Amino acid sequence: MQVDVAVVGAGGAGGSVLVQLARRLTPGREPPTVAVVDPERKAGRDRTWCFWDEGSSAVDPAVHRAWGHALLVDAAGREHRLDLAPLRYVMVRSQDFYALADEATARLGAQRVLAPADAVVDGEEFARVHTAAGTIRARWVLDSRPAAPRLPANTALLQHFRGWTVRFPVDALDASGPVLMDFSVAQPARRRVGAGVAFGYVLPDDARTGLVEYTEFSRRRLADAEYDKALAAYLDARYGNAGGYEVGEVEDGVIPMTDAVYARRVGRRVLRLGTAGGATRASTGYTFAAMQRQAAHVAAALMAGGPPDLPPAYPARHRWMDSVLLRALDGGLVDGPQLFTRLLLRNPPARVLRFLDGRTSGIDDLRVMATTPALPMARATVADAVARARRRLSATVR
Repeated sequence: MQVDVAVVGAGGAGGSVLVQLARRLTPGREPPTVAVVDPERKAGRDRTWCFWDEGSSAVDPAVHRAWGHALLVDAAGREHRLDLAPLRYVMVRSQDFYALADEATARLGAQRVLAPADAVVDGEEFARVHTAAGTIRARWVLDSRPAAPRLPANTALLQHFRGWTVRFPVDALDASGPVLMDFSVAQPARRRVGAGVAFGYVLPDDARTGLVEYTEFSRRRLADAEYDKALAAYLDARYGNAGGYEVGEVEDGVIPMTDAVYARRVGRRVLRLGTAGGATRASTGYTFAAMQRQAAHVAAALMAGGPPDLPPAYPARHRWMDSVLLRALDGGLVDGPQLFTRLLLRNPPARVLRFLDGRTSGIDDLRVMATTPALPMARATVADAVARARRRLSATVR
């Protein structure tokens, strides 16, 4: 099989490219030929993506809920309403996104190869994707499979979580907005290297049904029983007066929070997308919005007949600030709940969200930095600089 584009992996990153290509179809204009390489045809609810935008996006047909405000609960249990205007916080369920990507695949006339990619081999004029179902020759390969970074991390944490879709017997949830971070949950040991941060997270469907998650930023995953215990404790503490609840779907996830450097292009004809292409924001684990920007950039280039390329998902100064923040959290230099609470309460929430998307000006970046604790962040900056120098020295010696 020979095509213009082989999309390897049809999850969030690969599916977003298909959606963006289909959006650009116009009468009388031939789209590139596409092959979608994935061992399964994705469907069903296996994850939930959230992001924020200015009021609309390319994935609007898959948006399940959108809100103009969110709640922040500090470590003392005080609730703070965050007005997100002019932004909105958006929830996309995987089953709706996969259906949208399926529709895009059909509109593009793309061919499906239901097999894993055993190898992707670059070439001068074509790359080759080898599978048990045959070899695909493609002018361009867009590969979203997990990959090792180009440069290793100085600091690496994990965002790991478990979520339950719960249904209460009575009205218990505030359907008008999500709980973005609830720091009233029990925290990992404070002021210890690698201790991490924990919070609750609630995405309401309605007053009785919603997705409730327990999330940690730390070095290691927990045992399954520990997630269940933490979730049950959070539900009891926050909604115990609502009586019993039923648990439906269960979501688990691990997202890297790392200052490792990922290669966006790994050959003349091969590009990486998603986390493997640097789309995950190191300081938060958010990925979906950057995947949409990557997909839009690649799709526009392909539809114009030119070679696709990927700019960095975030500005270099933001990647540096993420490294410093990770160092501060991992080294126990800052109290995580206090830090995130300060950021969200001492800045307009929209400024913080735009910052996390890499869309703020230098002036706004300074305003955000001014609301962090100066001495601990200065210590983290020095530690990060030392780590970077050691990495450069190690590379030079090799």
